[in-house]
Amino acid sequence: MNVITKTIHLRDGRTIEIETGKLAKQADGSVVVKMGKTMLLATVVAAKEAKEGVDFMPLSVEYKEKYASAGRYPGGFLKREGRPNDSEILVSRLIDRALRPLFPDDFHAEVFVTVNLISAEKDIMPDALAGLAASAALAVSDIPFNGPISEVRVARIDGKLVVNPSFDELKLSDIDIMVAGTLDNIMMVEGEFKEVSEAAMLEAIKYAHEEIIIQCQAQVELMEETGKTVKAEYCHEVNDADLKAAVHNFCYDKCYAIAKEPSAKHDRTNAFKALKEEFIATLPEEERDEKKEMVERYYHSVEKEAMRNLILNEAVRLDGRKTNQIRPIWCEVDYLPATHGSAVFTRGETQSLTTVTLGTRLDMKSVDEVLVEGSEQFVLHYNFPPFSTGDAKPYRGTGRREIGHGNLAMRALKYVVPVGEDNPYAVRIVSDILESNGSSSMATVCAGTLALMDAGIQIKKPVSGIAMGLISEGKDGRYAILSDILGDEDHLGDMDFKVTGTKDGITATQMDIKVDGLSYEVLEKALEQAKEGRLHILGEMNKTLDAPRAELKPHTPRIVSLIIPQEFIGAVIGTGGKVIQEIQKTTDTTITITEKDSSGIVEIFGENKDNMDAALAWIKGITTVPEEGTIYHGKVVSILEFGAFVQILPGKEGLLHISELDWRKVDQVEDVLKVGDEVDVKLLEVDAKSGKMRLSRRALIEKPEGYVEPVRRPRPEGGSNDRGRGGRSDSRGGDRGGDRDRDRGPRRR
Repeated sequence: MNVITKTIHLRDGRTIEIETGKLAKQADGSVVVKMGKTMLLATVVAAKEAKEGVDFMPLSVEYKEKYASAGRYPGGFLKREGRPNDSEILVSRLIDRALRPLFPDDFHAEVFVTVNLISAEKDIMPDALAGLAASAALAVSDIPFNGPISEVRVARIDGKLVVNPSFDELKLSDIDIMVAGTLDNIMMVEGEFKEVSEAAMLEAIKYAHEEIIIQCQAQVELMEETGKTVKAEYCHEVNDADLKAAVHNFCYDKCYAIAKEPSAKHDRTNAFKALKEEFIATLPEEERDEKKEMVERYYHSVEKEAMRNLILNEAVRLDGRKTNQIRPIWCEVDYLPATHGSAVFTRGETQSLTTVTLGTRLDMKSVDEVLVEGSEQFVLHYNFPPFSTGDAKPYRGTGRREIGHGNLAMRALKYVVPVGEDNPYAVRIVSDILESNGSSSMATVCAGTLALMDAGIQIKKPVSGIAMGLISEGKDGRYAILSDILGDEDHLGDMDFKVTGTKDGITATQMDIKVDGLSYEVLEKALEQAKEGRLHILGEMNKTLDAPRAELKPHTPRIVSLIIPQEFIGAVIGTGGKVIQEIQKTTDTTITITEKDSSGIVEIFGENKDNMDAALAWIKGITTVPEEGTIYHGKVVSILEFGAFVQILPGKEGLLHISELDWRKVDQVEDVLKVGDEVDVKLLEVDAKSGKMRLSRRALIEKPEGYVEPVRRPRPEGGSNDRGRGGRSDSRGGDRGGDRDRDRGPRRR
């Protein structure tokens, strides 16, 4: 083995180690990245040749966390890792977005990047090391790649910036941002914030790049030591200089004219397509099939060049807007009257129909990842059906792009959605994109805000979002910053920059930079223009609904909560859940119990107020401690020779002795009471040891004039007359169910 190791020193004294030459040596490149006890194995393999007809970069990135890395068993019946979870997909996307722009434009061989978490220290966040691992694997391979890159996470804790914080440190931060870059440029940014300023965000990006440079330099040194500075040669495209010139000469001016004429998305697409077909018709018929692939490629470049130059030369956009102008907006709330909350948000040719659904703790999303376990009270799902862009193809379910866009919108709204004690509901937002021509994730943020307010969720502040673009001619050339970009402007631009926030600060961002040498000055201007656009959009939203509704919708299920002593949790649940299931079935409610701080938080979820009140009274009865001297309205549950057992509270029965039925002598209990009768009784005594209760009916009846208490026979030692003191001598024991449930101890539901 020829094992080579490089060590990276972080500013706080921690180290990251990159090792190659020991594991997975048959891959084109492989490394192990170590930080503490956390280890990532990254491998990269490329096909020797590109598949015929491929004119794009077929890159596949897979990030996988092994449960064994943290000494855990996977869940499920099979007890093995299965399809990637949302978190793994999101990390894969972070790696992909940083790597993809740096492969040569004419390199079309399939490349597979795999990053596995093989050892996990519980407080180290492995996703911050995944981009470094993937890039290092490419660095020690001969695959053409214009890197290296690295990714780092930056947090701000008590005003101080920190690189690659721990899980615990991140909880204290108001910034959580992932930044990827090369030695010279920022490539990708994604993160969430607690209403921070544009200046604070820019400072965090600069701070991250300083660390990225150090990590990239270590990879350059590793590349030199492994002898991989010269990459493999390839030839994946056939070119024809004369044909390229012919396409440009025939199409450029006409493309420019089409782009300059403001038009709708499909009209513009059809015009461009017709122009391309017009050129193909000029070729000799026998050459058309042979040259079609090259024509497609050359025409696409001409179309892109014409649209970019139109914006740079005349500050005119494809739909006729100025560079900082926002498309027309219209909004509507309560569009779906049967939902808990709904909104339609339309901006230009992009439209989101969004719903809010409120549920119980049982509806919260369970999280069972290698290093993260628990539940999520707030989730957001984003759907992008093909009809939204007029595509005639089937909808095969949620893809990686949808997970990524949904995650961005969720992070944008997460800070303003109340959780915990401020909101007992599980909250689910679903955004269905009905039309799309750019910025559908930002439409989701705006529609989500309106739907939350329509549902009566008391969010801290409304949030809006905007997608920005950039057209530039290099670091020292002309540039144009575009607000509220179209889909075509996204594809032809050098930057796709999404930012969300309230009137007071940024809550989330996502940035992909496709050009070398983007200065911080340009980025600062883009942030300022984004703020202006974001506030404009917020103003349009406020015209429809500017604050949360004071009340939930009448048909929204309500939640009533109460806190009970810990020792009563078992009594409410009952043996095998018998008691709580009976309450739910009888009252048609859903009940959850959460143990917290030596107490139980009981939440009752239902649509009918009377039923909820009944469930609440039932639980209060179970958890109420009977007090001597208190009068209770009870129900006779059984009759014996010496008295009647009366249930005064749910699960709590006491003995009403025959002598306590009336002042007069009663020969048989049935002369006064029958099973099922309701009767008022006074609690005379609770036995301190057994908890058995002695009740009296006659204490509530006026004493007859001249009444003389009869002389009672003395009770024999240990005598059976203990029954007369409220004890219950039958085999079932006293306080039916209560003592047994408490002996079981608390159970979570």
